[in-house]
Amino acid sequence: MKTILFQGDSITDADRSREFDHKTGIGYPTLVTGYLGFENPNKYKFYNRGISGNRVIDVYARIKEDIINLKPDVMSILIGVNDVWHEINYKNGVDAEKYFKIYSMLIEEVLKELPDIKIIILEPFLLKASATEENWDHFRGEVEKRAAKAKEIAEKYNLTFISLQDKFDEAAKTAPPSYWLIDGVHPTTAGHELIKREWIKAFKQL
Repeated sequence: MKTILFQGDSITDADRSREFDHKTGIGYPTLVTGYLGFENPNKYKFYNRGISGNRVIDVYARIKEDIINLKPDVMSILIGVNDVWHEINYKNGVDAEKYFKIYSMLIEEVLKELPDIKIIILEPFLLKASATEENWDHFRGEVEKRAAKAKEIAEKYNLTFISLQDKFDEAAKTAPPSYWLIDGVHPTTAGHELIKREWIKAFKQL
């Protein structure tokens, strides 16, 4: 049985259980789990270790417990919006260069310990809605910098990269931004379905 790990912040966390691994929350990890679990009975074990509020440095701080010790065959990671948001709200963000440095350290250490792992990097994203509109230009510009660094990480280590900002921008042409991301950051069910579909496409190419 192969192990799939979802890693990231609140978008991945999505109200997952801290007690039961089979309760993977209400977001894209559960949608992926349902899809793959139905199509491939008893082939995969799933872990969701996303934690709401996490920045890249927070994920790095728990690399042993929440990544390496789980020995995943496949890991996807979505991180970056809080590295910007925490600077706007609390002056405690992670600038783009440090984001790249810590992300690189994270990937290098995981690959060293788990050389056969397949890693999927998801692009951080946002839309203009209640949580982002006040500082929209700055917020969008800074998230785009983290998105560029995430893509650079994927290219540097020859990892799979999932672009999501363009997908949400296109989706926002068909319905208001809050239809997809309730506050401009956190996906609705439809938003999570968008991520799940892109995730499955990438997974099938591994």
